[in-house]
Amino acid sequence: MSDTNSAGTNVDVVDILTSDHQDMIALIGQIRSASEDSQRRGLADTLIAEVMRHAVAEEMYVYPAIEDHVPNGKDEVEHDKKEHDDIVKLMKRLEKVEASEPAFMELVNELEAQLSHHANDEETEQFPKLRLHIPREKLVDMGEKVEKAKKLAPTRPHPSAPHSELFHKTLGPGVGLVDRILDKLKGRRTDS
Repeated sequence: MSDTNSAGTNVDVVDILTSDHQDMIALIGQIRSASEDSQRRGLADTLIAEVMRHAVAEEMYVYPAIEDHVPNGKDEVEHDKKEHDDIVKLMKRLEKVEASEPAFMELVNELEAQLSHHANDEETEQFPKLRLHIPREKLVDMGEKVEKAKKLAPTRPHPSAPHSELFHKTLGPGVGLVDRILDKLKGRRTDS
């Protein structure tokens, strides 16, 4: 079995999001073992982009499914959205700190703790409920939608951007495109 998002695969949304969690934690390990500040900064920027894509896709497709199909789903989603907001605030702080500063690794460690906690909640509580309450074909379809959303999602936390479904469904893809264009034009991100 392939773990890509190509049509006809057996990978469902739970597999995709669990794999994302593993990739995020692996990136943190790479940040820790990087020998140069520029490597650490680049890996941190990659991590931030991956977390943003993941969070946007969850809010667009997974959270509405939890609200509709999982008992007490609305409460669970509220809890998760608050955790997403906390993670986004932390990533905004990380973006502003130079990789050479001691605060950089402190923020990376704090981000790892928050991501691990959030991933553990989802993998042990919500994902099994999704599989219990939603037919497999729908989970596979959700997985394809999540993969598409991740490709279009904003890659950086935006200070004034509302962190909601409606925003991401309408304006979010444009913001992500603007991020990528500006990053390419600048060669590297300067200040937001």
